[in-house]
Amino acid sequence: MSSVSDYFGSLVFDDRVMRANLSADVYASLRKTIDEGSELDIGVANAVADAMKKWAVEKGATHFTHWFQPLTGITAEKHDSFISTSPDGSVIMEFSGKELIKGEPDASSFPSGGLRTTFEARGYTAWDPTSYAFIKGKTLCIPTAFCSYGGHALDKKTPLLRSMEALSKQALRILRLFGNTSAKRVVSSVGPEQEYFLISKEMYDKRPDLRFTGRTLFGAKPPKGQELDDHYFGVIKPSVAAFMEDLNDELWKLGILAKTEHNEVAPSQHELAPIYTTTNIATDHNQLTMEIMQKVAVKHGLVCLLHEKPFAGVNGSGKHNNWSVSYGGKNLLDPGSNPDENALFLTVLCAIIEAVDKHADLLRASVAGAGNDHRLGANEAPPAVISIYLGDQLADVIERLEKGVGGKAKKADTLKIGVDTLPALPKDATDRNRTSPFAFTGNKFEFRAPGSSVCCAGPTMVLNTIVAEAVDRIAGELEGAKVAGKAKPGEHTAAFHNALQKILQETLKAHSRIIFNGNGYEAGWLQEAEKRGLPNAPTTPAALAALDKKENRALFEKYGVMTARELKSRHEIFIEEYATKIRIEGTCARDMASEMILPAVKAEYAETVAAFAAAERMGVSSGTNALMDDLVELGSGLDAIKANLRKLDTALVENESAAVLAAMQALRTTVDSLEHKVSDKRWPLPKYRDMLFLY
Repeated sequence: MSSVSDYFGSLVFDDRVMRANLSADVYASLRKTIDEGSELDIGVANAVADAMKKWAVEKGATHFTHWFQPLTGITAEKHDSFISTSPDGSVIMEFSGKELIKGEPDASSFPSGGLRTTFEARGYTAWDPTSYAFIKGKTLCIPTAFCSYGGHALDKKTPLLRSMEALSKQALRILRLFGNTSAKRVVSSVGPEQEYFLISKEMYDKRPDLRFTGRTLFGAKPPKGQELDDHYFGVIKPSVAAFMEDLNDELWKLGILAKTEHNEVAPSQHELAPIYTTTNIATDHNQLTMEIMQKVAVKHGLVCLLHEKPFAGVNGSGKHNNWSVSYGGKNLLDPGSNPDENALFLTVLCAIIEAVDKHADLLRASVAGAGNDHRLGANEAPPAVISIYLGDQLADVIERLEKGVGGKAKKADTLKIGVDTLPALPKDATDRNRTSPFAFTGNKFEFRAPGSSVCCAGPTMVLNTIVAEAVDRIAGELEGAKVAGKAKPGEHTAAFHNALQKILQETLKAHSRIIFNGNGYEAGWLQEAEKRGLPNAPTTPAALAALDKKENRALFEKYGVMTARELKSRHEIFIEEYATKIRIEGTCARDMASEMILPAVKAEYAETVAAFAAAERMGVSSGTNALMDDLVELGSGLDAIKANLRKLDTALVENESAAVLAAMQALRTTVDSLEHKVSDKRWPLPKYRDMLFLY
């Protein structure tokens, strides 16, 4: 049996394959495009396309597709075969540089938020050479950006790539000010930890709510949930272990760095964590991971649920984006061990603090969605209020820097930029805070607010952009102070140190309110956050309002990430998506209650009536009181279902999302109470006790 190292990346047209199949000149030119963003020559594109086609055909591929990420949140693809006609009636396998670089899928049915009219179909896909092509089944998949006929971005990848460029451009200015003249590019990296549920496909097929909405709209709490904490990191069941083994094989073939797997807190919940890598590739990999999880699960008689809250009463699922920035393998969020590194780390850290405080509303909007509304702030995920966790040791350093306090910092010497060093900050210098939306974890930030089904591109694009703005401001002030340069190799001038210290102190005085090292689950934190002036958007419509603000449109336009019209389109698309999902849920709940649950309760009621009548005819008194109690409970339950269905129907007609959600919850409360009053043989839906504990 071959080892992982033998087949890892075997279905990827990666650097190893390119080096082996391209001429030295073509390879060097392509690498320059990938590494430095230089323009791609058509001759190089033709050579790459020919090599890519030959490699793919040898692997059994018959088709190619431009694989892209429209604003639906999932991926899309249109397959074309490699075949072309030959004069003798046979076919030849062809693939040109033109076909590699550009595709033309029908764009009329993808969300556009008014960027184009629906009767016009033309759209374009453009090859993203920074993300390797791969083979899926018999199809060569070419990662691409997707835009309209007018050039507007219709996807998640294009703004992400633009944000990476914006961050790199501004971060390089800081590096130059610190005397680094060799760095050519600064990249953001992400490692998305993916949580998910596995349940039996047989039971899934019997739950219309799971099939249509991804979550259970009804379901009484089982006798046991996650109270004993016995599932978290517990022994992995054989059926799940078999699924994970096959999943790893499929991911590793595609070069996806699947690293960690374990049971999560809730029963039937699990997590997969990769090694973090360049943002663009990490995003592509996570989209593939979610797709492959679902395909592999079905092969094992299971279904993988990626909804943020598929089951009430137990923890939901998130996607923790571990984010950092680096150049040439040097992590800018690594505090380092000498004064120069300390100063650079503190500069980047202060820029991030400013960015998150100034644009907390955008970060919240980036994780907004109907599913995540059920998870955020539910004692299983961070609250909807965005804050930063630094840990006691680093928070003390920041506080002293802000106040200009001398003396001894915790476990450190006197803090003065460029003179004394920071305390050693190993990865475990502080405990983890799982209640924080944005937590420093040693050499990166863990953005814990994204939901499990979200595309990483959105939150990371926002993070890159807002940090680029803060770095831009700091770099501009340093440049304006005319203090760049070094007194001698490895040492900055005193003027530079003093100017930088002043800038960072002012930054912290203006933005340290965003730092919170306490328990985000406590109710008192919301009151404290309000006093600090931090925004709190508990619902998706409230959160998405940030995308419609003039100052945010100006931000994205300034750094070339999105035009004002592109940002406005996202607001319209996501608001419509939210309302549509709520309407689908409401309609599904109404249909299930009317067509499945109501008949079952009526049948139970009729059977109880018959039993009571029979007892009375026979003059049997024992048990009749209990039967009467059952009749009253079932009868009142029937009345409540009918009343709540009328309220739900009215809310659906009025098409008001908040009213639909309220009516659904009232209906659910009634239905869930009746689940324990109707016999097991008659209840029409698989119960929580079966779905969460039997697979």
